[in-house]
Amino acid sequence: MEVFLSGLGLLATPQILLALLVGSVGGVIIGAIPGVGPAVAIAILLPATFSMDPLVGLTMLLGIYGSSMYGGSLPAILINTPGTAVNALTTYDGYPMTRQGKALHALGLAYGASFVSGVLSIAALILLSPLLAKIAPLFGSREIFLAALLGIVLVVIAHRGQTFAAGSLAAFGIFLGTVGLEPVRYTQRFTFGLDALQSGFDLIVVVLGLFALSQAFLLLSQPDQSPDSQRIDGNMFTAMLRVFRFKRIAGVGSGIGVMMGMIPGVGEFTAQFLSYTHAQKTSKTPELFGKGSEEGLVASESANNAVPAAAMIPLLALGIPGEALTAMMLSVFYVHNVVPGPALFRDQLDFIYALFAAMLLLNVIVVVFIGFSSNALTRIIRIPTRFLGMIILTLSFVGVYSLRNSVTDCVMAAGFGMLGLVLKRQNLPVVPIILGMVLGGIMEVKLRSAMARVREPLDFVDRPIAAGLAVAIVLLIGFHVWGVIRERRSRLPESERDHDSHDTQQR
Repeated sequence: MEVFLSGLGLLATPQILLALLVGSVGGVIIGAIPGVGPAVAIAILLPATFSMDPLVGLTMLLGIYGSSMYGGSLPAILINTPGTAVNALTTYDGYPMTRQGKALHALGLAYGASFVSGVLSIAALILLSPLLAKIAPLFGSREIFLAALLGIVLVVIAHRGQTFAAGSLAAFGIFLGTVGLEPVRYTQRFTFGLDALQSGFDLIVVVLGLFALSQAFLLLSQPDQSPDSQRIDGNMFTAMLRVFRFKRIAGVGSGIGVMMGMIPGVGEFTAQFLSYTHAQKTSKTPELFGKGSEEGLVASESANNAVPAAAMIPLLALGIPGEALTAMMLSVFYVHNVVPGPALFRDQLDFIYALFAAMLLLNVIVVVFIGFSSNALTRIIRIPTRFLGMIILTLSFVGVYSLRNSVTDCVMAAGFGMLGLVLKRQNLPVVPIILGMVLGGIMEVKLRSAMARVREPLDFVDRPIAAGLAVAIVLLIGFHVWGVIRERRSRLPESERDHDSHDTQQR
């Protein structure tokens, strides 16, 4: 309790409170604008946070990360267009409720479920932190290398149906991280004699290109749109209280969100799917799901909002980001020479509690803000998409240029923006590139450090945690390959399956 109060004391400064307010309110507004999303906003703001105190910068980014999902449910429910990608499942039941004249109830349930899950997830993490502080120091170089490798495997497997593409893009991200001067002997790798490549590809340049500039190019290349939405009448705070009629569903969804958030590479989509499926299977009226079910809406929103706090655990405890947004936050740590990992839990537990307290406070700020401003937020939905694209384009180039006052960085960012545009048009994932770039760098450093103590291959997994992680990697790959084979066989015509079976018997 004393450490938690010490963490609260770190927040009691005007700069941090202002950053929290700006991040919380800004995240709601950004989430409510279809086509932007927290990844674009965080990418644009990253260069600005490098000049801030690490706690101030991270508080602002956490505010955007955690509150954008609140805002994303507004267009998802009112106009059937998710403000952020993770609000897609909200449209299944939220928009049908709007068409039935229950827009206020739908928004109230979504906001209430998000608030309850946000508070429960942070409370769970505060209780788990002492345990994490004891476990984190048990991770050495070998364990962190294997944990990072497990993260890449999970990222690839999570893109079911696009496994080969996700794996290829993750490998491309690892390759990007190797360009430039090698970190031990400072020899040049893949620079081809070009001075611009000697310092490698800056993570922020790549992030701004793949997320912000690609989205700007996409908005500018599409027909201009200005969605319309209806006015919301009634008391929003009273509508939020309806969530307590579904305490079990909100609690289960929050628990699933916490568990999924702590696993690198899994994230909100898996948490939402599991929560929604569980709610439908245990519901007395499963036939209403997808047609305006209040239970379905609570299940999806409670799961996705529990993930942001939990996603900070692998980042803070091991220095391993679980998805693109936490990978961006990792760069803020590195800029200020704050190294996430076991030492952070051991030496700066008050800093970690300050981040958790900030996330708790942002949920309160967001609920108060949206309770009074939902009708004002509906006007934001009507911003023309091409105007929005031009704003993103301008801010992105300003952010890239401000990093090192380099036109070369702007050219590189534009190139990655075009790559991101191609990937989006082909419905291919962008996240594996970023995680490959970040996790690949971690794996290289930790592998070099671990190999100094390894004489035989089995020495690498001669400790319990390392062995457990290695077994998990092998099992995950094995189960995934087996699942792909079974799925492929199930798609074959029965005659071909019989023929294959007959050939097998003959052999």
